[in-house]
This record gives sequence, C-alpha cells and structure tokens, in this order.
Amino acid sequence: MSIARANTAAARALVEGLARAGVRHAVVTPGSRSTPLVFALADQDVICPRLVIDERSAGFFALGLARATGTPVPIACTSGTAVANLFPAIAEANLSRVPVIALTADRPPRLRDLGAAQTIDQVHLFGRHVRWSVDLPAPASPSDAPAFEVAGRRAVSMALAGLPGPVQVNAPFEEPLVEPPADHPADWRPLAGPLARPGHPPGTAALEDARRLLREARRPLIVAGPETGGLPLEPLVALGRALEAPVLADPLSGLRAGVGPDAPVLDAYDGWMRTVAPPMPDFVLRFGAPPTSKVLNQFLASLAGVPQILVDLPGGFREPNGVVPVVLPGDPGQVAAALSDARTVAEPGWCAAWLDADRKARAALDAACRQEDGAFEGRVFFELREALPAGAALVAGNSMPVRDLDDFFGLREAPLDISANRGANGIDGVVSTAAGAAAAGRPTVVVVGDVSFLHDLNALWLAREYAPPLLIVVVNNDGGGIFHYLPQAAHEARFERWFATPPRIDVCRAAALFDLPAARVESWPGFRAQVAGWLERGGPAVLELTTDRAENVAMHRRAWEAAGHAAAGVFGR
Repeated sequence: MSIARANTAAARALVEGLARAGVRHAVVTPGSRSTPLVFALADQDVICPRLVIDERSAGFFALGLARATGTPVPIACTSGTAVANLFPAIAEANLSRVPVIALTADRPPRLRDLGAAQTIDQVHLFGRHVRWSVDLPAPASPSDAPAFEVAGRRAVSMALAGLPGPVQVNAPFEEPLVEPPADHPADWRPLAGPLARPGHPPGTAALEDARRLLREARRPLIVAGPETGGLPLEPLVALGRALEAPVLADPLSGLRAGVGPDAPVLDAYDGWMRTVAPPMPDFVLRFGAPPTSKVLNQFLASLAGVPQILVDLPGGFREPNGVVPVVLPGDPGQVAAALSDARTVAEPGWCAAWLDADRKARAALDAACRQEDGAFEGRVFFELREALPAGAALVAGNSMPVRDLDDFFGLREAPLDISANRGANGIDGVVSTAAGAAAAGRPTVVVVGDVSFLHDLNALWLAREYAPPLLIVVVNNDGGGIFHYLPQAAHEARFERWFATPPRIDVCRAAALFDLPAARVESWPGFRAQVAGWLERGGPAVLELTTDRAENVAMHRRAWEAAGHAAAGVFGR
C-alpha cells in the first residue's frame, strides 16, 4: 500500500472513531499537511464539516458550536503556527469545560527539529490546558489505521469524562499526502454511534455531611454561578423552595430565563449589594463557577467561619477565594435533588426579606433604564430581555457587556440560552463563538464592545459564508469602557491612550467589507425595530449603538444608587 493510501486509511479511521463516538459537527481550516484529514471529513456525510479560514476564529467557532449542541466538535488544522492559533480557544474551552477536539496535522517525526517548513514542536503543545493529548504514528501501512480509529473514540471519551474539556490528537503525515483523483477511494459513510455521557452520582458520605450542615442552618443561602450549558434549573429552584433559601443566580447560571415569578431566585444583587450589606447567612451552598459579580465574590470571601459547600463535578475546584472548606463532588442536578429532603427550618422571614429587597432593586434598575436619556449601555440587555423569542440564544462579550447583562437583564419566564466566554474572560473570539452557536440553528444575539469587535473581525467572514441567524450588537463607545471603573482611570495623562485605547473604527463600514447588512441606531424605539426586523428576516446582521464612556459611568452609578436605596428600605438601613 502506498503512503498516500495509508494516509487516507488512517484519516478515515480517525473520523470513523469520532463518528462512532457520537460526533456530528466538525470545523476545517485550510492547509496542506492536514489534507488527509480534510478529505476524510469532506468525503462522508455523517459529520458535517464547516470551513473557517482563520484558525483562531475557527477555534472559537468550534467552541460556540460545541457549547450550543452539547457535543464534542473537532477542528482539523495544518501544522506549524496554525496549531498555535488554536491556543486561545483551547484555553477558554479548558476553563469553560467545553469538549473541543484539536486534530492537529504534523510533519513526520523525522522532519522535526531540523528547520523543516511549517514545523514547530506541537506534541503536547497545549500542555495542561487539555484533558488528554496523543501523538499518533505517521501512517505507513494498513496496520496503522486501527490506532487512529481508537484515538478518535478515545478523544471523545476523554473530552467528556470527568470534567469535560478539550483534547489534542496530533497526526503526522508523510508525503505524498493524498492519491491522484483517479486512485482516490470513493465517498464513504462511517458508522454513526450514540454519544455516551458519563454519570456523576454524588457520594453517600459527602451528601450526609451536607445534610447535617443544612439541618443545623437557619439562614441558608444558595449561589448559582456560571456553568456551561447552564445549571439544572428545576432541581435548584425546587431546592431553594424546600430549604426556604434565597438563590442568587448569575446570568450565566441558566437560572435567569425560564423562571416563574414565584421562584426564590434573585437577580439584582450586584446592584444593591454595592451599598447595602445583606443579612448574614449561616450556611452557603454553591453551584457552578465563581459568580460574575465582584461584589458577590467579595461578600462570599468575607464569610469567615460560615460553612460553605461547593458542588462540582469530580475533580473540580473553582474557588479562587480559598474559603470553601468542603467540596461535594457530583452532578449538580442529582445533588440538588438529594438535598431537598434535608428538612432545614429557616428563620422566619429570612428568604422573604432577600426576595423583597431584590425585587424592589430590580424595579429600580428597570426604571433607571427607562429614565436615562441618551444611549445607556445597560439598557441593551433590558431591551433584549423582552425582544428575544423563547429558545433564542444570547451571548455576552466580556468586560462591560457581561456585567451589564448581570445588572440589567433580570429574569424572564420564556427560556433563553445565555452564555459568555467566562472561563478565561478574554475579549478575543467572542463573535466567532456566537457564530458557532448560531450555526446550531437558533437565533443568536451577541453583544460586544468595539474593541472586542475589532479583535474578532474575521468572524464577519463566517457570518457571510454560512448566513447563520446571528445579530451582532456592537456597543461602540470608542474604547474600553470598563477601565473607567478601575484605579488607572485617575491617571488622566496616561489613561486614554494606554487603557481606554480608542480604536476609532466605523462598525458599519467594517460590516460592508463583508457584505453584511448593518445599521446604526439612534434611539431605543429604533433599536427595538431593528431587532424585530432581524428576527423576521433571519440571517446575519450588524447593529451599532454609539455611546459615551464617561456619560455611561454616571448612568451606571445612578442606577446602582437607586437599586441600593430600594433594597435599604427593606432592611431598614
């Protein structure tokens, strides 16, 4: 058998292993060394491959698609710096626990460390950022193909086992990479198997320890932090009711949408806890990653001597404050259901006071959104709360957008998939991530700042190429608005150039470069009309809202002050 035929057999075996393990989507980037992988994906119809020209964008596109579908998504890329460009998305997938599979083509071992073109050391390149990494042999005969099939199946298993996350399969190929057209085998159909999801039942001893602490608690508090795919809504709401415990729900927890008005879920705490000290709990039960809210994180870190239990998958420990003495390993839904019978006797009025303060603060924040003249950045999420249909997706950029989501979105009864790249908190790749989410078929709105938009401009090619139902809302305040809330803002001589970094871009002209429809809105009725029009038309579009950074700082502070004043009235402060 020729080297070319061995390459084809091995690459097809790798794809066979992925398909048997339940993979249905893949991303392909251009290049030569990855030719066997590209043909193996292009010649079959079980796994749907999508081309993305830029590897950095491709990594985030795969991240968004994997998060939206809940299934592993492989990325086939060529050798050299192409692989390194996947690193930002791999780092985010690691911390966000998203199963992305890097299929990195490579030069054969004999060409490594010799100055060969497009050759870098990419064996275990991602280090501890991946759950598993393997360097396969360069195919030389039919006997090598089974190892590739096993690697495909194992890659899926390792991406889902324990803590879900990225893996790397490094695949070296000798030349000739592929047969001439006349000798290339016909299209094929790999076997399509089911996706196996591991279970994580909680341990009996750990559950009993948690029940004991809950039975002794009189002021229990539940914190639902960010979680990829969302925490299980119904079990956590039921747990809050059973324990008579307030549930502080992060906007990325999955508990901000699809929630009835009688649920003990709080959503305005970041606004009012800035100026009002909440009642002290005597027990805290935490789910998910650390909350988006800095105020809430500081409050949790201050609870010295208060028992806190962190519920996480086995091997997980997401607690940068170092104050959680007990980790309860297990599936969050199963843990919540198992703890609902703890028979806690809460202090009379404990949960009601929290809820009353939070509801009044939410009303104050909503009123502030309506009353502020001009383009208030926080109002974007207030408007989207009502504008988006059930089952749509909302992606928030980092820096100010995710914080405005936290403060001004609130709760809604209709379901909505809300996400953000909060693993590494980067501003890169956000639009590409949203494009990947939209590729799963649901209407998706992404809200980013102008700096983040510029950082991921290649994502507009994706929007044009695949025409997903994606609305890109760019809050253009000509720079990094979040820095106005940090100490460096006081250094006026250095601030604007080195921290605010105004990019001075015309968002609509950038969209026109990729033939995307774009509009600049000047009013909130105009904003609502543009969103409604996009929902009716479908496809991709760009919407620009121009704001003033300094004015928005004042607007935010007025809104937070109003929320604090409303909550203080409940607590008599």
